[in-house]
Amino acid sequence: MSKVIIFCAPSGSGKSTIIGSLMPREELNLFFSVSATTRPPRGQERDGVEYLFMTPEQFREHIAAGDFIEYEEVYADRFYGTLKAQVEKQLAAGQNVVFDVDVHGGMRLKEFFGDRALSLFIQPPGIDALRKRLEGRGTDSPEVIQQRLDRAAYELSFAPRFDQVVINDDLETAKAEAYKTVCDFLNP
Repeated sequence: MSKVIIFCAPSGSGKSTIIGSLMPREELNLFFSVSATTRPPRGQERDGVEYLFMTPEQFREHIAAGDFIEYEEVYADRFYGTLKAQVEKQLAAGQNVVFDVDVHGGMRLKEFFGDRALSLFIQPPGIDALRKRLEGRGTDSPEVIQQRLDRAAYELSFAPRFDQVVINDDLETAKAEAYKTVCDFLNP
């Protein structure tokens, strides 16, 4: 039976890098769940690959139709969500589906999938380290970085509710811990 692995973390915690280290591991049979969002694409992001990009109006139409397992309005008109049809199709194809979502979405997905899901929280070593990582990206304005840091402090309070917390103070160690945790979950 296919399973789901839910990753949550404050922005800049290394979550995407850790997920990226797991995805090519053929023995894990992982496939990324492409979330829907109303934020504009960054860099080389492509619609249908990294995200399904929608307008706020399109997103609200999907909400009204009950098409999402979970969704969140993270900031005004800045929605993220997981479409049911896509996940059902992947699970039916025998894929283990990886989610990269915010803490509220992660808790809803865990509730929805129950024991079929592993929830992992990737935690930065501290807020100062997180600030340096976000500034080092060079992709966000100082105002956006401050918004992300404010949100991070809130999100960190949810870490104890996840099945496993991986502290990313050393990236290689965090990758290895995430790999072992996922392997143990998929192959009990």
